[in-house]
Amino acid sequence: MFSGIVEEVGRVITMKKIEDIAKLSIEVKKIEAKIGDSIAVDGVCLTVTNIANSKFDFDLSPETIERTTLKFLKEGMPVNLQPALKMGDRIGGHIVLGHVDCIGTVCMQKIHGKSRIIGIKPFENFKGLIVKKGSVAIDGISLTVVDSFDTYFTISLIPHTLENTTLKYKKVGDYVNIEFDYIAKIVKENLR
Repeated sequence: MFSGIVEEVGRVITMKKIEDIAKLSIEVKKIEAKIGDSIAVDGVCLTVTNIANSKFDFDLSPETIERTTLKFLKEGMPVNLQPALKMGDRIGGHIVLGHVDCIGTVCMQKIHGKSRIIGIKPFENFKGLIVKKGSVAIDGISLTVVDSFDTYFTISLIPHTLENTTLKYKKVGDYVNIEFDYIAKIVKENLR
């Protein structure tokens, strides 16, 4: 479980596919971990399989490759990183599981001074999962929904979020990982 607060932007060292498993190596400078720890990489919960020289290694299953934007990673690309919460940690964002629901695209951007409004168009139906002023995780970042429309929803980014996450690099047409709010998913499932 994660808070949706990015602790570091790391860099991809390598991304290789070996048979049905992908091997991902990321340069890490601040986050500390041990083998077996969970780290959210662009919002995807991954297990650390090796640590050496400021580098964390991860194995990606076929499901992870298929359902997330991690399949598009290349050497040098920035990624959002956050370690799993520990009992007693403050949750500064919202409960994020690191289980990506779908990929979406950035469909619009409006700059308002130093902040930005971004539109996200999910590849899957999001009716009942996005609530105005509710929570959503985009590439693992806990964000507040500004508004929801038939085919997309909008989020607002303050300067701190832009400066300290990979969202500052996103352009219209770029892919993002979307994890809908866990509470919204429970409510929707129980209303069936």
